[in-house]
Amino acid sequence: MEWVLWLFFFITNLVLMAANLYQLICLSDLEADYLNPYELASRINAVIVPEFLLHGAFCILFLLTGHWFMFLLTLLPAYYNAKKYMTRQHLIDVTEVFRALNAEKTARIFKLGFYIVFFTLVIVRLAFSVINAVFDEDDDVRGFGLS
Repeated sequence: MEWVLWLFFFITNLVLMAANLYQLICLSDLEADYLNPYELASRINAVIVPEFLLHGAFCILFLLTGHWFMFLLTLLPAYYNAKKYMTRQHLIDVTEVFRALNAEKTARIFKLGFYIVFFTLVIVRLAFSVINAVFDEDDDVRGFGLS
């Protein structure tokens, strides 16, 4: 039944990647002058806190389920998110958006890269858990009844 947990991790990682990609596209639209700064700030600020909370829940769930390697991988971005939230630097400021545009884009590109690498790890673990569920240890793997 571990595959259900990995399926949940898979969906959660997809949501995190989509939220991060949405923010990156919004920043690119501002750079190309398709969005005004007020609209950009309202769009991104509406997504940031749910993304931070979802990533924190993702990290804590790995800790509670005993997946230590995955927990340690998600701990550093969770710490980064918590630090930005505690210092009140997580929201996009309308008056400073053009000054911080390159830094914000770079941070989101690194986070997207992390989520993509983590996505491959989750897919591999999901595939292994499904294979283990199909070929239970009590069953004969070869299917011929020979041992």
